[in-house]
Amino acid sequence: MESIFSEAGYLRLVQDIFRRFPSVQKDGFVPGAYKPGLERMQAFDEALGYPSRAFRSVHVAGTNGKGSVANMLASACKACSLKAGLFTSPHILDFRERIRIGGAMIPKEYVFAFLSEWMNWIIAHELSFFEITTGLAFRWFADEKVDIAVIEAGLGGRLDSTNILERPHLTVITSIGLDHCDLLGETKAQIAAEKAGIFKLGVQAIVGESDPETDPVFNEKAWMFCPLSFAGHARPMLWHRHASLLREMDLQAKVQEKNLRTVLCALDFLKQQPGLEALKDEAAVQEGILHTAREMDFHGRWERLSTQPYVIADIGHNAQALAYNFAQLEQLLKEGQFSSLIIVYGVMADKDLESILPLMPEDATFIFTAPDTPRALREEVILERYKAYRDAQDKPVRAYAFTAVRQAVQMAVHLSKTLSEQLSRSASAEKPAPPLIYIGGSTFVVAEALPLFRA
Repeated sequence: MESIFSEAGYLRLVQDIFRRFPSVQKDGFVPGAYKPGLERMQAFDEALGYPSRAFRSVHVAGTNGKGSVANMLASACKACSLKAGLFTSPHILDFRERIRIGGAMIPKEYVFAFLSEWMNWIIAHELSFFEITTGLAFRWFADEKVDIAVIEAGLGGRLDSTNILERPHLTVITSIGLDHCDLLGETKAQIAAEKAGIFKLGVQAIVGESDPETDPVFNEKAWMFCPLSFAGHARPMLWHRHASLLREMDLQAKVQEKNLRTVLCALDFLKQQPGLEALKDEAAVQEGILHTAREMDFHGRWERLSTQPYVIADIGHNAQALAYNFAQLEQLLKEGQFSSLIIVYGVMADKDLESILPLMPEDATFIFTAPDTPRALREEVILERYKAYRDAQDKPVRAYAFTAVRQAVQMAVHLSKTLSEQLSRSASAEKPAPPLIYIGGSTFVVAEALPLFRA
């Protein structure tokens, strides 16, 4: 292994881990990408000197919302002058996005040194990509002596690599939906039981979203084991200002109302813990939450990429998340903020497209695409299934299909420009509302679209 850092050496090492160790994000659930169980991660943690025990932590799981909740918590901690680590997944452009302190990504030099030292051990013990990045994050957080680290579970909870955290200060479960059912269970109750696997004896647990199907599961798992609170039944600090916070936040998806309440409940508990009293500064907490996307460099959550044309991107990919997003798009149309809706949409082949099709806005023009990953459902297949659904409903079809995301985005921009010109010619003196382009359905679609607008 190389021992002296260079940009070329760093790139070789990173390319090597992507080649040797398949990841769920890149390769799907191929052999070796998803390895449930804690034995390998516990052995790695021991070899690294038990970094998981060296810092305060908040452990966050859930089907949807856990990335937003984790980032808001870390941003609030940063605003209160706490040194806050953040471990999330997936990444969008650079895998170092997964591992941050105060919003800054882990340095390339640290990644290079870590992989150079541990690659032989990693290969010998056949770790997964996620186990490697978990160990890397925990070791860096310990070396940097963070005041607190917010750790997002990857998949499930009970058997997730991050569940080696023996004594987090707090566990949080955001929401439960039907996703990864072949791995976690066919019902919300079964999935809730897997997520509740992060509960620890005597450690406060917070559940963000109350549900008659899952509440009994959480109550049973927590009974005589750990204190449990449901955020929906609480009025945490700053909740009296939640309406104005939601208007001013740079995370503007409608679903953030539930996430905000969960975050404020978590902060209410954390500010009482020794060493975290700085979180009692409500003005600082508010600033951190308002500017989460900026401070954490957090992308792909109802993110505005452009105003001319007007473009929103969001990585919500399952029916639960898309129900919120599509409903919000339809509401914007109804309110007259936009004249028309163009949706660039791609989906992974393992997602339940049949449950998503009924959620798709009826008045939208769809441009289906397939990002550059073997996991993607081909765009012509999505178009065919969309047409079949619309035909069965006796509704017109306004849809195109392009193999490359770049082509799909270019088509969306062209349509938007054409519609804008038509409106300008036909409208009265009053300035017409612009068309809206929404890009989503998959992290991969958003990842390929982001650079097009940054350029």
